[in-house]
Amino acid sequence: MDHPIITGLLLVAGLLLAVVAQWRGWRPSLRAALVTGIAVRLAMLVLSAISDWQPVDFVESFKPAGEAILERVDPVLPPREGWHFLPTSAYVYAFAIWTGLPWEIGGRLYPMIADIVLIVLVGKLAGEKREALARFQYAVNPLALMVSTLHAQLEPVSLVFLAGAFVVVRNRRIPFTPRRAVYAGLLMGMALSSKSWPVILIPVLLMCVPDWKNRIRTFVVTGLVPFFFLITMPIGTNTPIERMPEVISIIRGVRPIVGEWGWTAITAGGQWELDATAARIGQVVLYSTLLLVMWLWRKADRLDMVTAMLLAFMVVTPRLGAQYLLWFMPFLIARPTRWMWPAITAVSLWAGAGYIYLTQFETDDAWWAAHIPWAYSSLAVIPFLVLAMPWARRVPGPERPPAAEAEAALIPR
Repeated sequence: MDHPIITGLLLVAGLLLAVVAQWRGWRPSLRAALVTGIAVRLAMLVLSAISDWQPVDFVESFKPAGEAILERVDPVLPPREGWHFLPTSAYVYAFAIWTGLPWEIGGRLYPMIADIVLIVLVGKLAGEKREALARFQYAVNPLALMVSTLHAQLEPVSLVFLAGAFVVVRNRRIPFTPRRAVYAGLLMGMALSSKSWPVILIPVLLMCVPDWKNRIRTFVVTGLVPFFFLITMPIGTNTPIERMPEVISIIRGVRPIVGEWGWTAITAGGQWELDATAARIGQVVLYSTLLLVMWLWRKADRLDMVTAMLLAFMVVTPRLGAQYLLWFMPFLIARPTRWMWPAITAVSLWAGAGYIYLTQFETDDAWWAAHIPWAYSSLAVIPFLVLAMPWARRVPGPERPPAAEAEAALIPR
């Protein structure tokens, strides 16, 4: 991308502000957090929009999906073939194109706005004592800035609905009612309709619902939302009814792209590969690990279980895009651990190298040569993710609260 130095300095400043805020005990107001969050995202938006380099999927997948909706063509089926999700976000992209805004700006507004709303929700997840600090720390989080505005990925969109669902079910000030169960299901359903990965957290959300009748309501509504977007595709995207099974097959499919992260970086030599065997083995390891983590954190606070599951996902997954690393960020910031800041720093540096450093190479050969050590360097990030898991809070006990645990890591020795 263009302007790498300015972009890098902005990201480093955000990280330093977040750490200093915790060290000095800052409690910025909601207005201050939102103004700061909006300002840094707008700055990133401008730097990204005027750059000659644009993310491949942003140009070759997201924009064509919106154009397909406007043209009344299915974005999933050939000859498009670049969209592997429900059309939920494609409808929003179509609106952005319809407004006439340059795609470099319009296509980034959707995830950026979602990320701004997340600032508020992270504070709600953190609770009253840590709300002000947590929302400010997310407002200036460098990984959130890169994913939402530089890459303009859909992770903030799925996360804003996911976080909203947990805010709804965890509000202990008012009695839990069937209406709240429906709202939680609607939000989780929208998270699934944006991207499929939140499906792994449905069991945890249901654990937060206090009784079985409301759990059933939440579960049913969760499934109905993506089902609605699916069955209305013949209307919304002009999909031939007889080709709906093909659409379902494409959306359900997991592309076996490995080699950029973790153990598959070793097996693939730091190169991207379509390796069905590694992907299949990796899926077994991944889901087995998630079940183990759920069992280990079965007595913990449910947000700690979410954090542990998402961090464990990153540790063992056979495939990963840098945007995946945002999944755990709102929950870890809401309930921090002692190793939170080393982990956030590590993932931000790794993602920043991919988003900024690797994009400076103009030829494919030079890019691939730099990509190999970058993929291998992910192995140095993974230990920090393991350490950042809320190990001390697996079971109820006299441990220090999350805020004290994280602050202890910042006390000068």
